[in-house]
Amino acid sequence: MTAKDFRRLALSLPDATERAHMGHPDFRVGGKIFATLGYPTTAYAAVMLTPEQQELFVRTEPQTFKPVQGGWGRKGATQVMLRTAKQAAVREALSVAWSNRAPRSKQ
Repeated sequence: MTAKDFRRLALSLPDATERAHMGHPDFRVGGKIFATLGYPTTAYAAVMLTPEQQELFVRTEPQTFKPVQGGWGRKGATQVMLRTAKQAAVREALSVAWSNRAPRSKQ
């Protein structure tokens, strides 16, 4: 998967917008970030999951998903290694992250 593919999938979700945060592209719904690109390097993206959701993605696709280091990772922020990512897995992770952040009226 490429950054372009990740961006396309993220923006395909209802009311998703692209902005930037700390010098990296991010994807938001209802003003809340559900995914980012390019952190810590351009080889990665990240999705904002719950710790329980993170554990499931890391367990099922360990070559692609891993917790972000530090406190954000303990709260569920999850890195996506783009090179090894399968489209279906990333689509699912983005959908879950979107659902976590979307206003209830959008779901």
